Amino acid sequence: MSLLTLTRVGARVDGRFHGAVQSRNYSGSPGCGSRCAWVLSSEPAVTLDFRQADWDAATIEDCRALVRLAVREDLERQQDWTTLALVGPDRHGAADLVARQGGVAAGIQAAIVALDEMMADVVLSQAVPDGQRIEAGALLGRLTGSVRDLLTCERIVLNLVGRLSGIATLASEFVQAVSGTKARLYDTRKTTPGWRRLEKFAVRCGGARTHRMGLYDAILIKDNHLAQFAGPGEPPGDAASRAIATVRSFLASDAALEQDPAAMILEIEVDSLEQLAAVLPQRPHIVLLDNMPLDMLRQAVALRDRVAPQVELEASGGVRLSTVREIAETGVDRVSVGALTHSARSLDVGLDWHVARG
Repeated sequence: MSLLTLTRVGARVDGRFHGAVQSRNYSGSPGCGSRCAWVLSSEPAVTLDFRQADWDAATIEDCRALVRLAVREDLERQQDWTTLALVGPDRHGAADLVARQGGVAAGIQAAIVALDEMMADVVLSQAVPDGQRIEAGALLGRLTGSVRDLLTCERIVLNLVGRLSGIATLASEFVQAVSGTKARLYDTRKTTPGWRRLEKFAVRCGGARTHRMGLYDAILIKDNHLAQFAGPGEPPGDAASRAIATVRSFLASDAALEQDPAAMILEIEVDSLEQLAAVLPQRPHIVLLDNMPLDMLRQAVALRDRVAPQVELEASGGVRLSTVREIAETGVDRVSVGALTHSARSLDVGLDWHVARG
């Protein structure tokens, strides 16, 4: 097991974690494939969208990096002294990974990767796919192998599955709340540092969609950009319209040769109908309507429909589960919700142990 020292040179010795990572427990390939329960074909067709989070090579690598940090937090280049003192090296057993409350499962693939990264003498047999709706008491998987390794890995596995299942569960509640409207639910960049790809994947498991992954994969002109860009005394609408033109010019220039201007989504944030009226003739792909009350959102939709019906409108700012339905019913195309990641509570999951042998 490659957990205790992080020197990554050597092999497992007597329950102490010393070695380089070996791809033994996890053989997954990029993409979700049949391991995902959410079926994207059931979603409405989206002609314009950000790249969606997936259980791909980049997400797996981020998961491995998180596990290495978690190992350092738990073991600080030492050992699990309690387990080493009380459990013999030849003792083997099994434990069921069980949901203590209902929700949507996520993070089970992450747990498999974690065991592989730690070189645990443990195999996790997945009972349900990520994205599966579950009831309290549901079996998520069974872990079998070295009891020493199981005890040392337990908290890291539970933290991953609990955190990601909590996000997936909250996302599914928001999605259900807007069912029957045209609005699609999106996450934001308000994620836990280091967890972004995993948390955005969990959002997808709950049925919501991925907003931009980072600053590199879309243009989003925010109010702070406009505050620094606007000339002295320049009206906010004029500054916003000019910012769109400036960005498009930049994307077409040598300074942005690595980017395909046609493939780059351009979104701009506005907080008034006057700003919206100024930017609609520029035809950005998306206009983010920041903290607008319901009546103003309805007026914004009507204005968009008259001037530039191809532009999508995204409502954002302080969206709660209790308010998301009425926001969606204004006719906006998108609702982005920071709470999906920054306010989700971990799902209660635990291990139920079987009698060990040896």
